[in-house]
Amino acid sequence: MDKVWKAAAWPAGPRLKWVLLLVWIIVAAVASPLAIKLSEAQKNDASSFLPSQAESTRLFEAQKLLPGGDAVPAIIAFVRDPELTPADRTVVEALGHRLEGFSERPVGMPIPSPKGNTLLLAVSLAQNADIVEFTNKVKEIRRIVRDAAPPGLQTSITGPAGLLTDTFDVFSGVETTLLFVTAGVVAIILLIVYRSPLLWLVPLLAVAIADQTATGLVYLAAEYGGLTVNGQSAGILRVLVFGAGTDYALLLIARYREELTRHTDTHAAMRVAIRRAGPAIVASAATVIISMLCLLLGELNSNRGLGPVGAIGIAAALVTMMTLLPAALVVCGRGLFWPFIPRYGMDAHEESGLWSRIGTIIAARPRTIWVAATLVLTGLAFATMHLNTGLRQDQGFTKPVDSVIGQELVQRSFPAGTTSPAYVIANAAAADEVHSTITRNPGVATVVESGRGAGLVQFLVILSQPPDTKASFDTIRQLREAVHAIPAADALVGGNTAVNLDLRNASVRDRKAVIPVVLVVVVVILGLLLRSVVTPLLLIATVVVSFLAALGASALAYDWLFGFAGADPSLPLLGFIFLVALGIDYNIFLMTRVREEVGRIGARPGVRHGLAVTGGVITSAGVVLAATFSALFILPLVQLAEVGFLVAFGVLLDTLVVRSILVPALAIDIGPKIWWPSRLAKLLPDQPETAGIGPFKSSDNGPVAAVRPSGASGRAGKT
Repeated sequence: MDKVWKAAAWPAGPRLKWVLLLVWIIVAAVASPLAIKLSEAQKNDASSFLPSQAESTRLFEAQKLLPGGDAVPAIIAFVRDPELTPADRTVVEALGHRLEGFSERPVGMPIPSPKGNTLLLAVSLAQNADIVEFTNKVKEIRRIVRDAAPPGLQTSITGPAGLLTDTFDVFSGVETTLLFVTAGVVAIILLIVYRSPLLWLVPLLAVAIADQTATGLVYLAAEYGGLTVNGQSAGILRVLVFGAGTDYALLLIARYREELTRHTDTHAAMRVAIRRAGPAIVASAATVIISMLCLLLGELNSNRGLGPVGAIGIAAALVTMMTLLPAALVVCGRGLFWPFIPRYGMDAHEESGLWSRIGTIIAARPRTIWVAATLVLTGLAFATMHLNTGLRQDQGFTKPVDSVIGQELVQRSFPAGTTSPAYVIANAAAADEVHSTITRNPGVATVVESGRGAGLVQFLVILSQPPDTKASFDTIRQLREAVHAIPAADALVGGNTAVNLDLRNASVRDRKAVIPVVLVVVVVILGLLLRSVVTPLLLIATVVVSFLAALGASALAYDWLFGFAGADPSLPLLGFIFLVALGIDYNIFLMTRVREEVGRIGARPGVRHGLAVTGGVITSAGVVLAATFSALFILPLVQLAEVGFLVAFGVLLDTLVVRSILVPALAIDIGPKIWWPSRLAKLLPDQPETAGIGPFKSSDNGPVAAVRPSGASGRAGKT
């Protein structure tokens, strides 16, 4: 394996470094124009996330057989309190005729409310694969309506078309905002960490090139490879590349800086740094990549799309930080670290006084500390019972949008489900029985036939409950059960509320399918890296407890601190993937160094020294990753804000509690047996591997206590 890493250190070659820089400049020039186009390849309508076998999806396919059956309704509301004027009614009727050109079906006469203060127009817009063209039509209708409305007449465009347009508009601004915010956050943190006016620029430029490369590759996969990309996955891609890429840079630069104190030649120092830090970085990236790809086992296209998107991002960050960054650092030389230039012969280990003191405190009472930390995490984990995954689609914005305002206006005067109708398609021969079956359901306010063709009949169904509520979901379930029982009807029930019900059901199934596989994958990778059975099981247990604690704390924060109406159904799975895969990173960084030190100076001092020399850089890495995910919170989408808070809080919990306190305390308390079945498990607590394996070492006077490193004192097991 060491030969492999010696070969992998080629980016530090005196000549190859210049070739690498040139190659990456070309890559950046090609990738940047592609990255700009990613928003054009996004699919942000909920129906595109569903698997083909979902009932809602099958209804969409059946609607294509009907004339205008797959049209998306835009519900236009006109409201004046206490009542509309004759002039208002005249304007609305004229608008109905004017908007005929946008509609696949006759617009018809305005529908008045019983109170006389509201009129509704329904414009059926043709489905369009070009989402930009579709949303531009909705925006044009909004402009026409607002320009024509008399003073005091409130107008709003809602319904599926309005909601889709508002969602797309929010997502379309995500990438640019996130790019500048994330880059700014990373730049500030790197300046604080390195306290150098120059050094921070190199990793920031490298991670920016990784971001453009990843985004360009994702665009190509979406445009030509059929990959499903939405605003959420595009936003997460950006923070994932910046966060993980900066983490890898921090770890490599820290080891390079250390090796510069041991080598006069910068090329030699970088080669050793790559060999020492490389395995941990690659194992960390492999954990995240494989965990992300486990999402392909799910049913939802949104999850299945996020998996490759995240994997591409991490792979781009890994390759960039293991090739471009080393080459750039060697080209710049030691002066890049000014004013704190590492010189040959300086203290090699750069122990942090703070983390050294923390290690001493933990070593004094390891069992008390890990038990207390576990109790705190377990207490937070119980708060997951407070998590409400019933966030409705109209509750997904943190700022008011026109479609949600319109939905509220309509619900004041019409049945609550007016803006989000359900649809039932069945064989035309069973039309009468299907109609009567739908009508008998107590959750149905109105049902009308809305089209025939190809031997099929479609009914538009207005529910009496608001969209995406438990009551409306129950009505959809009841309708499906009832119409499915009609002989030879072959009935299907769909529409926006049915789509969201199917999404929730698929989210639950995805959690059950993906989470166990991710756990197995992470344990296997850790086992291969650390050459132990006990350590991987212990680390994965701590990270799972940490995830549950973060999820519980987030549930309380969503409700009590931010006032969110609920959490998106996909949140637990996404949070698990990110926190387990990313959270295990810091344990990998710590325990690979601890394993190295245990073999050199013994188990107990090895844990303490490993914590002391990695504490600063790992904490910085955790803060960077948490800060980049926090950037999601500035966006006006509850879904992304929740992901950002959960991952940021969870990463800090992993960094400051699990990796810094819980894992070292467990490692010290368990002792060398934590490395079973490797040779290190046979050491005494203070015995280095170089002193011999086994409880005794021969001497001239017969068996004596195992040799300890210089400076160790007291009985075995004491420090």
